[in-house]
Amino acid sequence: MRICSLPLFIAAAALSACSVAAQDRPVRLAPPAGGTLRPVSNLQPVEPSRPVQPPAISAGPETLPAVRPEPVVDSSLTLADLESMALSSNPSIARAAALVQAARGNWVQVGLRPNPTVGYEGQQLGSGGRAEQHGIFAEQEIVRGGKLGLNRQVAAQEWARAERDMATQQQRVVTDVRVAFFSVLVAQEQQQVSAELVRIATGSLNAAKALFEAKEVGEADVLQAEIEIENAHIFATNARNRHLAAWQNLSAVVGQPKLPVQRLAGDPAEALPQFRFGDVLQRLLTSSPEIASSIANVERARWAVQRAQVEAVPNVTLTGTVNVIDNGIDGRTDGNLVIGVPLPLWNKNQGRIIQAQGEVTAAERAVDQLELDLQNRLAPVFERYANASNQVARYQRVILPAAQRSFTLVRQSYEAGEQGYTSLLTAQRTYSQTRLSYLESLRELRVSGAQLEGYLLDNSLQSR
Repeated sequence: MRICSLPLFIAAAALSACSVAAQDRPVRLAPPAGGTLRPVSNLQPVEPSRPVQPPAISAGPETLPAVRPEPVVDSSLTLADLESMALSSNPSIARAAALVQAARGNWVQVGLRPNPTVGYEGQQLGSGGRAEQHGIFAEQEIVRGGKLGLNRQVAAQEWARAERDMATQQQRVVTDVRVAFFSVLVAQEQQQVSAELVRIATGSLNAAKALFEAKEVGEADVLQAEIEIENAHIFATNARNRHLAAWQNLSAVVGQPKLPVQRLAGDPAEALPQFRFGDVLQRLLTSSPEIASSIANVERARWAVQRAQVEAVPNVTLTGTVNVIDNGIDGRTDGNLVIGVPLPLWNKNQGRIIQAQGEVTAAERAVDQLELDLQNRLAPVFERYANASNQVARYQRVILPAAQRSFTLVRQSYEAGEQGYTSLLTAQRTYSQTRLSYLESLRELRVSGAQLEGYLLDNSLQSR
């Protein structure tokens, strides 16, 4: 949801002195805290903060029942709980682990020597026993040139690349969990705000009706209050749906799609991350698992060149035969030995060598391409983070306190009969919109921060 798409009237509600005086709370200002960059191998979760408890929703008029949030299990799941669940349940990690096992199996297989061949040999059969020969033979191919060892070296790099890809996938899952976690936390806050707006609008409508019956205000004030409570109910319903959608997203990336809706423990405004572009870029270029996987592919290509170069070294085939001659008089035995070596006259594997050398160059350029791609992907994410960080800081330091103070002053003037209902309504709308915009900026800050901390790796459930 974009901040600019929120209509000003959605969060509006008039406030009467008798219904809100005891419910006003000061704006919570949490100054940004320093964030740290952690290597992907640790996969350390962001420490969650205290649970956010929703306020009670007071009953509205008989014709307008209060909006109630979805029933939840109050278990207060933490970010660490969800990350642990995801690392054990997300199918993409199990798939990556299976590919690591497959690469390991290939490493074992390509280094094994060829099996010997044994069989029966018969000559001059059907000669009536005068010159028949029966024998057994054994054949063995001897692999030369260190081909089997080089096969293992190539396969070892493929194995290493599979492990790097698994680390990449784990980081994607962790980032997705963090993004979904903070989205749910902010959705919880939005539900809290929506519940408060319904309560405020309900009290305002009751007060307007009382003032109208006392002939102190006109019917227009009552009608406006009824419109505002309808808008508050619309926003409350939207906030509930937004929370449910965020939870469905979280349960999917955790790998437990039927996970019941539960209260999450944490405060999205605490321990806000702080990054600098140069530091994040340097960390990407030196520690990203994508870079590690690409470098492993370069090593695999280099070993493949050496393997292609020794392919022309001929293998030796040894064949030994033991024959028994049956001539009907006496039996004799003899033997044969055959040694075969292919001559590399025309095929010296020159085509494969050229191909392997080209693959080395392509793999090296792929690393350069990936480094530029990381910088290209980092730029818009960091822009979103920088904008959101600036907005959140200004909301916390200036805008929220000013909006709350302005609303308080207008409300007091309205109670004293110095200003009309329209001024109070405008101040209430401004205050409500400010709180909602702050929450959207906070969500954007936590999402972009999680992506920066997670090496720009996300969307773990997409097929690759």
